[in-house]
Amino acid sequence: MDMSLSPDQEDVRKAVRAWVDDVVAPPALENDRKERFPQEALDGLRETGFIGLSIPEQYGGGGGDPMSYVLFIEELGRGDANVRSIVSVHLGLVAGSIERWGTEAQKQQWLPSMATGAVLGCFGLTEPDYGSNPADLQASAVKQSDGSYVLNGSKIFITNGTIAGVTLFMARTGGPGARGVSAFLVPNACPGFEARPIHGKLGLRSCDTAELVLRDVRVGPEALLGGQEGTGIRVALTALNDGRMSLGASCTGLAQAALDTMVSYTKERHQFGKPVAAHQLVQALIADTAVEVDCARLLTYRVADLKTRGEDYALAASKAKYYASEASVRAANACVQAHGGYGYIDEYAAGKYLRDARVTTLYEGTSQIQQLIIGRALTGLSAF
Repeated sequence: MDMSLSPDQEDVRKAVRAWVDDVVAPPALENDRKERFPQEALDGLRETGFIGLSIPEQYGGGGGDPMSYVLFIEELGRGDANVRSIVSVHLGLVAGSIERWGTEAQKQQWLPSMATGAVLGCFGLTEPDYGSNPADLQASAVKQSDGSYVLNGSKIFITNGTIAGVTLFMARTGGPGARGVSAFLVPNACPGFEARPIHGKLGLRSCDTAELVLRDVRVGPEALLGGQEGTGIRVALTALNDGRMSLGASCTGLAQAALDTMVSYTKERHQFGKPVAAHQLVQALIADTAVEVDCARLLTYRVADLKTRGEDYALAASKAKYYASEASVRAANACVQAHGGYGYIDEYAAGKYLRDARVTTLYEGTSQIQQLIIGRALTGLSAF
């Protein structure tokens, strides 16, 4: 695998990095403290065109390749995981699913407005009682005599839930199990569609997270993604492969931010007559973190490389998500430790890194689910 970046990819990284340092990173800590949505960053994503980076050019997007997308997400994760979450759901889970599974009419309907950010997407899979086992989800879509569907059900922990214009909503159209689940593109403005914001989160405090409740929401047959029933779990699983690539990149960025902050702080602060960074045990924390950041980055780049070459990247995505999410928690924890007592107050970014990192081991497949996926792939034996 050639890990060198093309000139275009380097340009993407430089442009995003400069914008993140100027717009995203400065207000991140205060936004977190006040649970304030990062509106200035969303406005900037729209103004720069970054919000549509990976959508094909024919639909008004940037046409960025998988590696450019990974570089983009990593830089956003370095600046503020909350801003990253907006983009990875919008592009990685929703726009990517429409591009992969949608009819041409559905692509024409949704992708141009998603490319400009006029419409944001959210991903309606997880339910209050069904997270790691989506094949048993209970939201329903009952087909009517005129071909329309009536949707009922609730979804929980939905990023972009209150600000999205369209929800990729998984609902049961048939019998039990995975084959009975279908995917729908549901406008959030439909009568009977309610988005309830969720507050009081441990981390990602300035991210828009919601519970979605649908009561007798009626959509036409054109809302059925790809025009075919029974593909919902396949849609979800392929979307989650891209979501795990996104999280690998995001967690790499967050871990890099924790490392950079740790190095800077320990070089400036003095104890026992010398910089904290000069003490060997602190250098050990820094060295271990630096190695883990590189490992997470290389695992994630591998996913992008496989996707670019049209090869199966599901297993690689699980490995990257599993390792990078756990590594980001360790990096953030090391950053807190290196700050001593100051790492425990929200005047410093170390605590925010730890809180934002922690949730990445839970969503889009917990660390334990990733272990099961990887183990099953290597042994051929299912743990389910």
